[in-house]
Amino acid sequence: MPMMIEATGLTHYYGPQPAIQDVNFGVEKGEILGFLGPNGAGKTTTMRILTGFMPPTRGKVSLDGFDVVDQSLEVRKRIGYLPETVPLYTDMNVSSYLKYMGTLRGMPTRDIKRRIGDVIDVCRLGDYHKTIIGKLSKGFRQRVGVAQAILHEPEVLVLDEPTIGIDPIQVVETRRLIQDLGKAQTVVLSSHILPEVSMICERVMIINEGQIVAEDTPSNLAQRLQGVNRLEVEIGGPASEVIESLKKVDGVTGVNHRPGQGKDVYVVQAHGGKDLRDDISRAVISNGWSLLSMQTVGMSLEEIFLKLTTHEEL
Repeated sequence: MPMMIEATGLTHYYGPQPAIQDVNFGVEKGEILGFLGPNGAGKTTTMRILTGFMPPTRGKVSLDGFDVVDQSLEVRKRIGYLPETVPLYTDMNVSSYLKYMGTLRGMPTRDIKRRIGDVIDVCRLGDYHKTIIGKLSKGFRQRVGVAQAILHEPEVLVLDEPTIGIDPIQVVETRRLIQDLGKAQTVVLSSHILPEVSMICERVMIINEGQIVAEDTPSNLAQRLQGVNRLEVEIGGPASEVIESLKKVDGVTGVNHRPGQGKDVYVVQAHGGKDLRDDISRAVISNGWSLLSMQTVGMSLEEIFLKLTTHEEL
C-alpha cells in the first residue's frame, strides 16, 4: 500500500524549547490512524505542521508526494481539516456557509453546488441545510465542520478531537461518519478518548515529550508491552477454594475474582511467555469443578497509553 503521508526528521522549536524532535512516521493510503498524546506532548504541533498551518524548524513532510512547505497549495487541495474548535460563521445557514467555504477554496460554481448536496447527505444534515448555524446543537455544528472539511473531496482528512463536548448519541453518529469516510479517504484522528480510538482506528501512534514512543495496531502494541499473560477463566465451584487452587498453579502471579450467580470469573496473571491454560484446566477438572470458559485478556489501549506516557506500573 503506497504512503499518503510521510514525515522525516520532523523537529519544531518554540524559542529554545523543542516541541517535537526527530519525529518520523508514515500513513498509508486509505488508513485510519489514531494520534494520541498527553497535553504538551507535541501532538497539536505535529498536526499543525501536517496541515500546513506551521512550517517545521527542520525535517520534511510530504502528502501524496507533495512537500507540505514547498508545495503547500497542492497539499491544501488534498487535505481537509477539522480543528478542535470548528471555525463556523454562526449567523449563516448551513448551505450558505458551505457555499462560502467552497468559494474560498476556489472550487468551480458547478462543483460547489454538487458537493454541497453530497456532503449534506453524507453528514446527515438534510433537515438542517437552511438552519442558521448558531441555532444548531454542538453535535450538529460538528457535522457542519466535517462537511466543510470534506467539501473539496480531499484525499486526507485530519480530525482534531471530533467528538469532544457532544452528547452520547451524536458521539455514536460521528464515529459512524468517520468510519464511513475512512472507506474512501486517509484519516488522521486525534483524540483523548482512548476507547474511541480503539474502536475506529486500524493503527495508533503515541507521542510523548515530543517523540513518537509507539506506532502499531492496538493488539500488536498490547503483545509487545504486556509483561504478564492474563487469562479470564469462568469456573463453577466454591470461590475461596478455586482461588487457592489457582494460586498454587506454577507460574501464577495473581488471581482476581469477579463474583457471579453460580459461575464466577477469575482473572489469572502469569509471567509473560508462559502459557498456563493446560495447567489451569487440569487444576479445575481434578477438583471436580466445571470449566465454563477461558480466554486470553490483552492490555486495553488505556493501559498501553499509561505505560508509555507515565511511570505507572500496570
